[in-house]
Amino acid sequence: MTDELQLPANEELQVLGTEQVRQQLTELELPNWEYDEEEQAITRWLAFRDFGQAFGFMTRVALEAERRQHHPEWFNLYNRVEISFTTHDAGGVTARDLEFARWVEDMADSAA
Repeated sequence: MTDELQLPANEELQVLGTEQVRQQLTELELPNWEYDEEEQAITRWLAFRDFGQAFGFMTRVALEAERRQHHPEWFNLYNRVEISFTTHDAGGVTARDLEFARWVEDMADSAA
């Protein structure tokens, strides 16, 4: 696993600027994630072997989201899952989103 985003706890909900988000996506080795400046979100599409594998992945992410009290926006179509993170309370992408995206990336690697 790569290094996590290192921000002081009081900066966890601070909205990151466009360049900060893009830099963190690179530093956290999240090349499959895209930053949508208009939506103020980071998004990734994942493809799995079948619906069962996609649903299993979504279930693991849902349980982790409950644990973190930070929920993604997502869409599922058969074996594909689109997942997006933004911190609605803050109004954009924060360290919480990037940390959860890193967790999702590791989970997707193990689910493949």
